[in-house]
Amino acid sequence: MTIEIEIFKQRAEENLNSAAVLLEHGFCNASANRAYYAAFHAAMVFLLRNGIPVEPDHRKVQNAFNGEAIARRKLLPSRWKEFLGELQDVRNNADYKNKGVSKSRAKEQLSRAQEFILTLLPEIHP
Repeated sequence: MTIEIEIFKQRAEENLNSAAVLLEHGFCNASANRAYYAAFHAAMVFLLRNGIPVEPDHRKVQNAFNGEAIARRKLLPSRWKEFLGELQDVRNNADYKNKGVSKSRAKEQLSRAQEFILTLLPEIHP
């Protein structure tokens, strides 16, 4: 495993754990943010492990994940195609909208990120 892969794997795990702790303490917006980043870093690890070069850029990672990993190589079912974009939309609401996200929405965001990571990186246990 390359150092780059290991670093992003550690970040995925750290962000996932952070999202859980933040939610537990009522920090819903921060939890939603960290849940997205956990999934984002997991997607990067998945891409790199499968020989798909990618830069740590949101649009580039989503395009490589949706286009190369899912549509072309069929490494995952198509149900994951819009997943990162959906998580990013919630993160954007948490970070930039006046209302932010509710506790139930943050909990859902965390749950979805956990499912995604278990699918891509089963060695990480949420």
